[in-house]
Amino acid sequence: MDKTPQTMPRHSWTYSNDVNSEIRRAAATGIYDIRGGGAKRKVPHFDDLLFLGASISRYPLEGYREKCDTSVVLGTRFAKKPIELKIPITIAGMSFGALSANAKEALGRGATMAGTSTTTGDGGMTDEERGHSEKLVYQYLPSRYGMNPDDLRRCDAIEVVVGQGAKPGGGGMLLGQKITDRVARMRNLPMGIDQRSACRHPDWTGPDDLEIKLLELREITNWEKPIYIKIGGARPYYDTALAVKAGADVVVLDGMQGGTAATQDVFIENVGQPTLACIRPAVQALQDLGMHRKVQLVVSGGIRNGADVAKALALGADAVSIGTAALIALGDNDPRWEDEYRQLGTTAGAYDDWHEGRDPAGITTQDPELMARLDPVLAGRRLRNYLSVMTLECQTIARACGKSHVHNLEPEDLCALTIEAAAMAGVPLSGTNWIPGQTGF
Repeated sequence: MDKTPQTMPRHSWTYSNDVNSEIRRAAATGIYDIRGGGAKRKVPHFDDLLFLGASISRYPLEGYREKCDTSVVLGTRFAKKPIELKIPITIAGMSFGALSANAKEALGRGATMAGTSTTTGDGGMTDEERGHSEKLVYQYLPSRYGMNPDDLRRCDAIEVVVGQGAKPGGGGMLLGQKITDRVARMRNLPMGIDQRSACRHPDWTGPDDLEIKLLELREITNWEKPIYIKIGGARPYYDTALAVKAGADVVVLDGMQGGTAATQDVFIENVGQPTLACIRPAVQALQDLGMHRKVQLVVSGGIRNGADVAKALALGADAVSIGTAALIALGDNDPRWEDEYRQLGTTAGAYDDWHEGRDPAGITTQDPELMARLDPVLAGRRLRNYLSVMTLECQTIARACGKSHVHNLEPEDLCALTIEAAAMAGVPLSGTNWIPGQTGF
């Protein structure tokens, strides 16, 4: 009997099963893959950072007995009416069209109960969202879908979207099956026809033109509304500096872990930089211009818990914004719908075909029967609970570092577990005083 040891078959790292599957799919269909969500590849992230809690050299605050403030004011540079928030966590822009009306209402309800703001996204402002959002940010996108001066005046802030983390330099998509009569009317589009948003604004080509556009928006709104500029995580130092030069009250910086309703998979996985790599250059730009804390920085892209919030604030952000996490809090990718996810050829936790409009959870759909599954009141309470937990977690960490306000967290409170994270975040590698690219051993 032959007992010669057998060599185990070896799969190629370059041509993995996932890569081979995509090659076969492309060869069979001749079209590129479209999906929602954010990057699925592993990149350096907030998990690669740790806090250095207080002991003797730093003095911690006592539990719930000593105050740790979480409030933040956005838009203090020029706006007559800055936005005052109870917590440093906001809800990112997600459009009606990509999301159901019930989902948009739930986001507004949850944000209001938590004392924070939500954002319209592409496609205009719905009455449900405005009616249940105490503080609503209106996104002003290249598409101009649903844009009108009345809604600019009805909102509490305006976010001019230049780029998005999942697709910096690219426009959005909304497939025809999600363009119902109501969506079509709001966007001035034909029903049932695929729509692709523009990748750049039609009436300006650079920072000087952008400055003129911001002045126009301020005049329309009587200089009351804070104006945000949202940039994707591509060239954060220069984009932040130019946004400040153009007159932004707030810069929103979105890293590649940020989600999208639909775009090419190759775009999501291969364009942009990790959120962790973007924060410090943006902060440096603000510091170099003498505008740090005068122009607020909001960071988004892969924020999941209170530790992520605290780490972003420690690196210099004033607040964070969540999108995908908020949808999960509402009930997206819930295992209760596992049987229906399997019928769609996927599983709970991996469902990303948001563009197809068949979401069993009733969130990323315009199907009336599926939409009815999402109770906006209950979903809003779930979001409120999640935001409360995130805030308490952030406070707990801040107190452990001896901070009476979450904004007092600083890079000196952090260390990194990997060389890559240390270099990106500009904090020492754990157990050393070495910041790669900045200091010697």
